[in-house]
Parts: sequence; structure tokens; C-alpha cells
Amino acid sequence: MSGLSALAVAGALTACISLPQDDEAPPLPPDAGSPGPTGPAGPDSVGDAYVPGNGNGGYDVQHYTLRLDITPGAPNELDGTAEITASATQRLPSFNLDLTGLNVSDVRVNGAAARHRREDEELVINPATPVEKGARFTVTVRYAGTPRPVEDPILGRYGWIRTPDGVFVACQPSGAHTWFPSNDHPSDKATFDIQLTVPAGLTAISNGEPSTPVTGSEGGGAGVPTARPGVPPGQVPAQPSPVIGPVAAKSGRVTSTWKVAQPMATYLATVNVGRFGVRTGKTPGGITNITAVDPSVIGTPLDAFYAKNSEITDEWARRFGPYPFGSTGGLVDNARVNFALETQTRPVYGAFGASEGIVAHELAHQWFGDSVSVTRWQDIWLNEGFATYAEWMWEEKAGGRSVQSQFDSLYSDSGNRELWDVPTGNPGRAQMFGRTVYDRGAMTLHTLRKRVGDDTFFKILQTWTKERRHSNATTAQFIETAERVSGKQLDDLFQSWLYERGRPRR
Repeated sequence: MSGLSALAVAGALTACISLPQDDEAPPLPPDAGSPGPTGPAGPDSVGDAYVPGNGNGGYDVQHYTLRLDITPGAPNELDGTAEITASATQRLPSFNLDLTGLNVSDVRVNGAAARHRREDEELVINPATPVEKGARFTVTVRYAGTPRPVEDPILGRYGWIRTPDGVFVACQPSGAHTWFPSNDHPSDKATFDIQLTVPAGLTAISNGEPSTPVTGSEGGGAGVPTARPGVPPGQVPAQPSPVIGPVAAKSGRVTSTWKVAQPMATYLATVNVGRFGVRTGKTPGGITNITAVDPSVIGTPLDAFYAKNSEITDEWARRFGPYPFGSTGGLVDNARVNFALETQTRPVYGAFGASEGIVAHELAHQWFGDSVSVTRWQDIWLNEGFATYAEWMWEEKAGGRSVQSQFDSLYSDSGNRELWDVPTGNPGRAQMFGRTVYDRGAMTLHTLRKRVGDDTFFKILQTWTKERRHSNATTAQFIETAERVSGKQLDDLFQSWLYERGRPRR
């Protein structure tokens, strides 16, 4: 992670603007009119056992336009319109979107009112006429309510999290459909436009780049004094701040628009509303840096956080290949969560702050997880093992433990059953954010580095991020890349380190 990934990294264990009505196509109640087209529906799941029921088939989303009016603390915190542009991969008399816990008032397909109904966490849509295979179509959904965080007995609490002055959103692995209708699986990435309207006095920050410069909220200064250096995440208390009611006590509302020009997995989308100090500029390497900190969080001064985001982004671009997005940065909010998440372009961190190692981890995800995304969650080591290894490299560069010493320390722990008895390449849902994915994943990469040599190792990583840029990938594809670039047969290495139980030979 990030998302639930920082869970492991931190050691603690993420007035409504709406489309006008179409006068020629008045909305139909879900049960009104004819039953609509019949025939095979699009699959209601992508069949990923790690996230049962998530995602849908029959279409490929190209773009999301989200218009969201957010009032933290109101009876309905969210009033939204989602316009989803997709291409049909089969004929669709009906199809599904993932959506849970919100009230849908209107659904249209290509401007025509469509019948719809709710089935558990699915929004089932019957367009007035079937969408033909190969056709590009648009679905518009109007909805409202207060999103609730996911409370998963295995994966914990994540999604839409209330803060003392707003909202913090971190959705790994599948919390996006708690706040917008979507094809909520990383195998279907899309570009986004996100328009946010919030009460005056608050700042809204999302992914990508804003259409106008973002400024801090009233009272959001340029940072706060830091606590003692090196205090572990989770041990830095946030300053107390009263939980607000509806923030509309200040007259007026403000709107900002954020554009995500490169494809993004739904779980990486974020919306953060509150009072923030904000700093924008460019890294020495020329990458736009947008960094924000809630001034009530002790331990992460804005200027230092901004500078560290710049430094680490440029270093990873040197090692991993060109930065894949239009901006970098990060956001620290007074959210009572014990994880960080690599939300695309701008990782988010809870009230424990953003220590240097976690920042290195989350920014490495921009290449490994965000630009190159998993096709299925079984291969999550491609995200977390790579980001953990980057974290080790950053610690070595900063004068701390060497990568080799971190490998040796873990390898010497022969009795660590979570590390050695859980296969990294297929850990199972219960261990998808376990230590084997992070630590043994990183150890796999170090073993590869020792086998092929430094120059070839970094050539493998740069080839991987170049060839798979803005797409999805599998472990088998990474193995093929490693063997092709190195000219070596590496099946034995990956088999023993990723799929066999027990501690591999060094």
C-alpha cells in the first residue's frame, strides 16, 4: 500500500452542482414502464476472489466526470452527479455499476431515462435500447447521501472518513463505490474530471491538477512546529479540534475542478475537504508539486513535507524512469486512521503524519501500483514489494540501514511464519496486506538484484515502468520482462521466493 499499505509500513497494525434535466426524456421511477431490453447482461463481477463481487464486465470505462457537492456534517454530506463514458465489449441489454449506501434519483444512458434497481452493492441499469457491442456510451447517475466507511473484518476501516473539519478519502482496495458509481476494480482504469463544491472557508483537494491555483483555507497557515524528529507514526498526537456540524455557517460555497489526464484505478481516487495549509511549486526536476497539511496535525511542517516530496520524487524518477503523471505531492489530514494511501499524484496520510520512510514508500507507488497497476489483487506484491524495496533504498541513501542489512535481518528470522508460510505471489485475501507481501516481496527484488547485478536490475525496473506505463500487469509479465532484459532464466528464483512455502535458499 499505501492505502492499507501504510498500515504495514507504519507498523500499526484510508448548493449542488448537477447536470440539467433532459426535457425530452423525463426520469422514470425504477419500476415504471416496460421491462426494457432483454438478453444477456454484462457480468456483475470481474471474478477476483480477493474482492468478491467487485468490478463488472461487458464494458470498459474511458472517463469519469464527477460533480460533487460536499457539506461535511450535513444530513446528506454528498450530492453528486457521475457521468461515465465507456465502450461496450458485448451487447448490453443491461449492465451493472458498483455502488453502495447512497440514494439514486435518476439514471440516463446516452441522455435517455433508464430503468434501474439496487441489488446489494450493485446498481443494475436497463437502458431504453440495448447498447451494441463496440459502441461508446455515456451513463449519467444522480445520487445523494452520506457515504459510510467500509468496515471489513479482515481489511479494516477505510473509504470515506470524517475528520474534525471535513472528509478524508482513502479507498484501497474497493471503497470507491461508497462515494461514486463505478467499475470498482483496478483492471478498469480511466481518466477523471472531478468538480468539488464545498462550504466557503474549506479547501477541497483531489487527484491530478486543478483548473485554477489551489490556496489554503482560512486559518490554514504555512505549517506547524514539528515534534521531535524520529517519533514513530501513530505516536504523534493530533491537536484537539472540535468536530464541526454543517460547515455552511459561513455563507457561500466554493468550487474547484481537478483533471486526471492519465488513467487511474478507482481505488486511487480521493477527495479531501478541510482546512489546509497549501504549498505549490515545482521540484528541481520540473514536476509540479502540490502539498497540503492540516495545521492541527503536529509533526509534519508544510515546508519540510513539500521539500521532501520534491526530493524523493526526483530521486525515484532517476532510478525508476520518468515520472508518470502531471504532478506530485502529498496531503496530511487530521484523520484517525493508521495507514497512508498512494492516491494517484498525491498520497494521503492520516493524523500520525508523514515520516520520511513512508513518503518514500507512497511516492514509489506512483510508478509501482498507480502507473503500472495490478490486473488482479493476487499480484499485489507488484505494488507493495516494490514500494517497500524503494523504502529500503531511501533509508540507505539517507544514511540509515543498508538494503543488504534489512534483507539479512529479515532472513535471519527463520521462525517468522507470516513471512515464510504465506506465498507472496498468492497470499490470499486475509494476507493481501500482510508482511509477506511487503517484506518478502522486497526480499524477492533484492535477490533478483543480486542475481543480475545493479545495472541490469535498474534496467529491468525502468523497462517495466516504460512498457507498462498507464496500464495493468501481472507477475508472469514481470518475470518475462526480467528474463528478457537480463538474458537469464529466472523461474527458479521467482518460484521459490513468490510461490513456495518455507524460507528460500539465499
